[in-house]
This record gives sequence, structure tokens and C-alpha cells, in this order.
Amino acid sequence: MEFDYDLFVIGGGSGGVRAARVAAGEAGAKVGLAEESRYGGTCVIRGCVPKKLMVFASEYSDTAQDAQAYGWKMMAGGFDWPMFRGKLEAELDRLEGVYRNLLANSGVETFDMRARIADPHTVELADGTRKTAKHILLALGGWPVKPDLPGAELAITSNEIFHLDKLPKRLLILGGGYVACEFAGIMNGLGVQTTQYYRGAQILRGFDEEARGLVSEEMMQSGVDLHLGTNVLEMKQVEDGIWVKGTNGSERVFDQVMFATGRAPNTSDMGLEDVGVKLGRRGEIEVDEFSQTSVPSIYAIGDVTGRVELTPVAIREGMAFVETVFKGNPTPVDHELIPTAIFTQPEIGTVGLSEEDARDQEPVEIYCTSFKPMQQAFAGRSDRVLMKLVVSQKTRKVLGCHIVAPGAGEMIQMAGIAIKMGATKEDFDRTVAVHPTMSEEMVTMRQPVRTA
Repeated sequence: MEFDYDLFVIGGGSGGVRAARVAAGEAGAKVGLAEESRYGGTCVIRGCVPKKLMVFASEYSDTAQDAQAYGWKMMAGGFDWPMFRGKLEAELDRLEGVYRNLLANSGVETFDMRARIADPHTVELADGTRKTAKHILLALGGWPVKPDLPGAELAITSNEIFHLDKLPKRLLILGGGYVACEFAGIMNGLGVQTTQYYRGAQILRGFDEEARGLVSEEMMQSGVDLHLGTNVLEMKQVEDGIWVKGTNGSERVFDQVMFATGRAPNTSDMGLEDVGVKLGRRGEIEVDEFSQTSVPSIYAIGDVTGRVELTPVAIREGMAFVETVFKGNPTPVDHELIPTAIFTQPEIGTVGLSEEDARDQEPVEIYCTSFKPMQQAFAGRSDRVLMKLVVSQKTRKVLGCHIVAPGAGEMIQMAGIAIKMGATKEDFDRTVAVHPTMSEEMVTMRQPVRTA
């Protein structure tokens, strides 16, 4: 059978764009791609990139105060949100243009509209035209979900927070995952009176308990009004804002409420189940180790598969897909020991197992230190940082590394290389410390603080 394309990709985010341009540019495939929104996807348009720029912006308030403690005469001033937002939107426009050019220069034909699956080798575009392809790649991404409660329509999500006309004076963030905690830090740093409700006993579920405990303490110390074990019962519009009733009995009014209560895969109304693509209970597309769905001609990568919802992972999955399908080199995706950063304030950098998960698996030694970093201590701040290694008693391998500190994301990238290579505690010990740095503590911890 003659197909219009060798590959048709639905989704113009980081994973879909990488797979499309590598298949076209390196493997010589004829490739089409459809995207109904903006090119760049969650990461570039409404995720990692604008969020990190907002993190940078929010940290300057502390920097300005610290500068005075170091002897600089600083002019006091406020944060200009409209000016920042204008620059932010211009940068996102620039990056979207980069993505479009990458596709065009690779010879990928793009369609700026929604596409659905019509059959195992056919996609139907929003204008009614149909395109056939030998292989179809679904890179559909995810979307924030709102909890089902009275007044939920009054709240915004992380999608809208980048485009507010003005910053609210009083903000409630609902949720305890990394998105909720990152934005609590951001908005607090920008001068917004920030309250956070989370129904669980501690924020950042799934991360190392000691690390998330320190982040929680530091967030509260920096001014975030964090309420654990608390959820929202109902909300309604009142004259001076949004009235919120909490499960803790409180009734408060906020100018803005943001839900950061999870994300769902973008699989609804895509025609997937009609052609036999199996979905999981959350609507995620089920795939094998080669990202192949239950329909042999259809593959899926990225957040829509519900595996590891990180941009660099989606890109890796896209590259492995091209190797497997277009270069004749079957390449399973490696999801082991992925370094991760959470841009809370303070940041968390993590790779490998938490102490809790590791000790459930085998006997471990815990090396850990917490201290006031030199730069902040000199400025009179009481911020604390944490460095932690989880070590196998049997093999001496470092099973997990957890850092809570300014720049933790930068540090964990380097530590991640060593741990991915199978470094032992003694390999860390043999490495000479870089002094004076925070990260030198990673190679100077000699005695375990506990065994488990």
C-alpha cells in the first residue's frame, strides 16, 4: 500500500518535534505533524521554560536584600509584572519560532490544527482531510485537571498563571505536588500573599521524606502560609474576591485561586479506543518498552503514556522510537536513574531511590548533613540546605542522592552521571572536595548517620 507519509506525528511538543525532525532529517523519512495549539508544548509554552523564568524573577527579592547585607547600597523598588510578562511572552514567541524552523528545515510538513485517529494508518485533520501514514506517533501530552467541587470554574491552573493581567494580592494554591509548591515559592517571592492547601500529611509525596520535610519548613519560614491536611469544600464569587471554605473550618476570601491538583493525558475524543489502542485507568496510552501501542502501526511517547512525565524523557523516548522504527536499531527506553530537579525555593535535586524506598528493598546506610550555607549565613538568613546519600550496605553503590539547596538542579546533573555509572560511596570518598562550596559535602561525609 502507498502511504502519504512514512510517519505522521500528532503533537508539536518537545517529544513529537524531536521525533519528527530526526526521522525526517537523519532517517530521510517523509513526515507530517499536526499541532492544534502552539509549537513547543507544555514545556516551552506553559511549563518548564516560563516557570523557570518566573523562578528567576521571584528570587531577586532575596538577592536584593542579601546584597545590602554584603555592603551594596540598593534602591528599594517593586516588581513590575506587566514589564516581565511582556518579555516572557516575547521569549515564548521566539522559542515557538525556533521549533517551527527546526521542523521546516528538516523537511517536516506541518498542519496547524487538531488531528484524530481514523484507522491504524490514517489521521483525520480538523478540516476534514485525511492523511495516511505507515507509522503514527502520538505525542499528545497532558493537561491540568480541576477537582470536582462547587465553584471550581472560578479557579485558574498553571496554564493561565503566566498570563494574568495583574498579580493578585491574595492567592490560594490548592495541591501539594511539585507544580503547586513551585508556584507557591514563585508567587511568594513576587510579593503575593500566598496560601497553600494540601490534603495530605506532607507536600511532595513520593520524594525523600527528609528532603521534602526541609522544603516544607523553609517554604513556611519564607512566608508561604502552608496548611497540610486541608482541602477546599466549596468556592463562590463574592464582591471582593473568591470566598473559599476549607475542610479545616476556615472561610477566607482570595483574589485568585489556582488548582495544581494533577494532570490528565490528552486522550479524550482522539478515536483511540475505536481503533483498538488500549488506555489505562487514567486515560494514559499503554505502550511497551519500545513505545509501541496495542496497534502495531501506532506508537506513543511523552506525558500521554503516563510513564515518566518529564521533557527530557519525552525527547529520549522520541529518539528511541526513531532508532527502533526508522534506523533498524531496536532501542528500549531507559527509565532508570533519571536525575530530576524541582524548582521549589529551596530547590530539590534528586536521583535514584529515596531512603524509604531503598530500605524497603535492601539494608542501607544513610549519609546526611544539613547546614547553613556560607552565602546566606553571612547575609543573616537562617536558610538550611541538605545533602544526602543512600548507600547499599552490600554493594556500596550509591542508590540515591538528594540535595535541597540553591542550585540543587545544577548539582544533581553532575551527581546523576556518577550514580548512573554505578559509583560506590568509596568512589565519592576518593574524589577531592572543591572548597569552599556547598557540594563538597557530597564527598566529605565519612560516617553514616544511621543504618536501615
